[in-house]
Amino acid sequence: EVQLQASGGGLVQAGRSRKLSCAYSGSTFDDLAIAWLRQAPGKEREGVSCISGPDGTAVYADSVKGRFTITRDNAKNMVYLQIDALQPEDTAVYYCAAHPQRSSCPPVHLIRTLEYQYWGQGTLVTVSS
Repeated sequence: EVQLQASGGGLVQAGRSRKLSCAYSGSTFDDLAIAWLRQAPGKEREGVSCISGPDGTAVYADSVKGRFTITRDNAKNMVYLQIDALQPEDTAVYYCAAHPQRSSCPPVHLIRTLEYQYWGQGTLVTVSS
């Protein structure tokens, strides 16, 4: 079941920017924390960022802090991930996901471990050097 749909990926030169979008249906998602995760070929899934439902508090992985910005617009049922200064190491499929009973973000190192039940297919970001 596709309930959150990520889009905006593509082939991007290193050093440039890209803005990913995550669209969802239903106002129930407004109350839920939404996380961005990514998975590079041959590597385990990595928690990238998360934004809470109640107050919009955001957390970031150390590897992306300062370059990635997560925002949400509940009126538009959208969550965004602005990626600046892209690096080849950022190449991955990016997913947005939500947990049905979590409104606040966990510590960043636990983002990956949550058993998300709301997923999409993800969007591929390929960074060329």
